[in-house]
Amino acid sequence: MKNFSYDDFELREIQKLEGHTGKVLGIAWKEDTGVWGFPAVITSWSDDKTIRIWEENFSGFFVCKGHENEVRSVSWNRDGQFLATCGGDKSIWIWEVLPGNEFDCTSVLQGHTEDVKIVHWDERFLFSGSSDNTIKVWKEADYESGDWRCIQTLGESDREHTSAVLSLSFSKERRRMVSCSDDLTIKIWKNSDDDHSIELWSHACTLSGYHDTTIFTVDWLRELLRFVPYEDKDPEIFASAGADDAIRVFIEDTDNEVDGLTFKLLLKKEKAHETNVNSVKWHSGDKRFLASASDDRTVKIWELVCPWGPAGHIAS
Repeated sequence: MKNFSYDDFELREIQKLEGHTGKVLGIAWKEDTGVWGFPAVITSWSDDKTIRIWEENFSGFFVCKGHENEVRSVSWNRDGQFLATCGGDKSIWIWEVLPGNEFDCTSVLQGHTEDVKIVHWDERFLFSGSSDNTIKVWKEADYESGDWRCIQTLGESDREHTSAVLSLSFSKERRRMVSCSDDLTIKIWKNSDDDHSIELWSHACTLSGYHDTTIFTVDWLRELLRFVPYEDKDPEIFASAGADDAIRVFIEDTDNEVDGLTFKLLLKKEKAHETNVNSVKWHSGDKRFLASASDDRTVKIWELVCPWGPAGHIAS
């Protein structure tokens, strides 16, 4: 086995999805697609006032279906039965997915004092980030009525974001969360609640100095990295992107842990798009696909390539 080197990693473009006539503002993979023989499904939304649903065909390429709406962010819940959307009216809308790709609004959540930039479903909880510099955690209070309540607000200490929260994502075990902000920082949060109530989130570390322009998006890779030869556990990996047109991938730095957690830059893909990269999303299956969306009106599919095969063997 040869020595492990970060230089051996590559982010390789697989496909460019074209069709939007405006800036592509965000993307979201549908949970539990692209695995066990089911085609992968990805949703993109744009300031052209359309949502496009792309489905992987038998050749491995993505083709489009359509749906009209105007949103800032979209998140599927785990079983794909609900969508959360948000926009500039400070509200969050919960939609039930009906047959024929129709949608019915079941609840509208109010609580942020500025426009909501990001919504992200995590198990039974919904997280939102806003221009009011906070992250809110929402829980369904009554299933029959569809009522939701805010159970925690992150944004009330000097270690939290000082500007708009633009994106957030969770680790595979859902014990860590990453967020980014217009304050040019990336923050890692940890949940130490053993009963998984996801109510006790706290600040773990802050990454700064890697971006000198606005960070629009972060996303955590949720596949176990069996191909990386780490002794004790698989390292955590997440991606970030923003106004400098590049995509960065960070990896957990187990050699230089501070208070049990730190990350370092694994790779930087320069000129990933022609202009701003508004969203990056890892696929939740085992293909290590990363999707990116840009002001250049395109969505790109990337593959994280490295020299290690399963169980640390060198790939042929």
